[in-house]
Amino acid sequence: MAESHHKQQASYIAINNSAFPQFAKRLLMFWIVDLFQHDSVPHAMLIISLVVASGLVLGGLKVAGIRLGIAGVLFSGLIFGHYDLTINAEVMHFLREFGLVLFVYAIGLQVGPSFVSSFFKYGLKLNGLAAAIVVLGALIAVAISVVGEIPMPVAVGLFSGATTNTPSLAAAQQVLSSLPNVDGEIMKMPGLGYAVAYPFGIIGIILSMTSVKRLFKIQVDKEAEDFAHHQQQQAKIPVWEDLVVENPNLNGLTIAQIPFFEGMGVVITRILHKGKTDVEIASRDTPLMMGDTVRLVGERQQLQRLKILIGHDAEINLQEIAQNLRSKRLVVTHKAAINQTIGNLCVRFGVTISRVHRPDVEFTPTSAMHVHFGDELNVVGSQDALDTIEKALGNSLEELSHPQVMPIFIGISLGVLLGSWPFYLPGVPTELKLGMAGGPLLVAIMLSRVGNWGTMTWHLPKSSNIILKDIGIVLFLACVGLHSGDEFLETLFNGSGFYWMACASLITLLPLLIVALFGRIVFKLNYLSLCGLLAGSMTDPPALAFANNLHSSAAVSIAYATVYPLVMILRILAAQLIIVLVN
Repeated sequence: MAESHHKQQASYIAINNSAFPQFAKRLLMFWIVDLFQHDSVPHAMLIISLVVASGLVLGGLKVAGIRLGIAGVLFSGLIFGHYDLTINAEVMHFLREFGLVLFVYAIGLQVGPSFVSSFFKYGLKLNGLAAAIVVLGALIAVAISVVGEIPMPVAVGLFSGATTNTPSLAAAQQVLSSLPNVDGEIMKMPGLGYAVAYPFGIIGIILSMTSVKRLFKIQVDKEAEDFAHHQQQQAKIPVWEDLVVENPNLNGLTIAQIPFFEGMGVVITRILHKGKTDVEIASRDTPLMMGDTVRLVGERQQLQRLKILIGHDAEINLQEIAQNLRSKRLVVTHKAAINQTIGNLCVRFGVTISRVHRPDVEFTPTSAMHVHFGDELNVVGSQDALDTIEKALGNSLEELSHPQVMPIFIGISLGVLLGSWPFYLPGVPTELKLGMAGGPLLVAIMLSRVGNWGTMTWHLPKSSNIILKDIGIVLFLACVGLHSGDEFLETLFNGSGFYWMACASLITLLPLLIVALFGRIVFKLNYLSLCGLLAGSMTDPPALAFANNLHSSAAVSIAYATVYPLVMILRILAAQLIIVLVN
């Protein structure tokens, strides 16, 4: 009996041991299926994370030398949505709006500091041509909506996709959601139009560049040489000159008593008095004597003019013979140094500040100018003086790379309040709002221009800005794709998808070709600058990469950066106006 009982027990254990792995597999499969099919916080986070991760992989794939980039997240979302792997509608709406706010706020902080300066830096020519591309594209989008009988929400999606501008899609959807009688089906239309138009949007920009090159038989190397020659003549980057004082009218006058230095944006940083061997720091109270050698820092053209007033080039280099003076670039990161004037810093520490570097700009400061957080100051002085002012300024790269979190949320709060404020325009029957795209964008631009508010800074380190911007845009694109995915393939192959694509090609090509021909024929615009203008007018990084591969000249990047801020704002506003005025 005992032996029989042991055999039965051993048989029972063996059966259960063999059944347990199968039971575990079924339990695991049930758990995974349940996680993917039932609404929950883990479900939403898992789907969004998978859409973003797979979309970025898809966007990184190169086909014919072209990548989808960040737009790959949209197409990944469309695939997930097509197979009904989506998330709760209310959660999706929140993530879409939250991602939009993060993105446009980061965009505003990025373009804000250079918005005004880039608008006027190279005149109104480039920005005027870029604005014309935006306006022409918007007019064509309205025309195809009216004449081509394409629904307005689809047309605005085609406008955004054909110009590869995701923020305009975000702004359009936000405004569309605020209109009465807009249901879920209508909200899907801009995303569908964007996805249909986007691929040719990238190709169309490159096709425009190559068409202009062949039409005018352009030699790229010659265009690069012409641009370099023009840049040398127009350069405004501060340079230095060592001059000998030969004008008797200056003899005995202090630097402060000579008005044209500050008026011309020129700073005297060092001086070697005649008969002396030690180079000294020049201050506002330093007198100039006949035979003195001075180092001036300013724009090249201004220094050439000052030679007539001061004297000829010195035969010595003051920096090489100055054993007691050093120069160092220091970053303003200490709270106590923010908003101090250049003149106050120079007097307190016995130094000269010859140049200031801010995002996208380098200039010679005046004594009354206030320093901002993140400014890079080129300081000249003795080693002891440099050590002392370095402690006062902070010069902490760790502090510079560590963002202040509170100003971000204060700025977003102000942006939401501004975006929610209703206003009216003549002839428009309904109230308008800047929305979650326009409000945070304008607030971020204004705050970035302010720079500091007491010890609180609106400066956001470049790495932090990129992270904030990328997280925002991938959340937005993932939600747009998930929301529209169930109808995308049906619309493309069994609906009006290819007709929409043909109409979108007109939005891409016509404005680019018209403005390119006008810019080349009328304004004689440099071809490389023209390519940068075309890529910048579409805010399209793949097109920028293609244009940069034409030549190593900086002409493409300069033109791209010059028009980018204005174009980004105009495209966001244009998409909203299309919906409001055409609806």
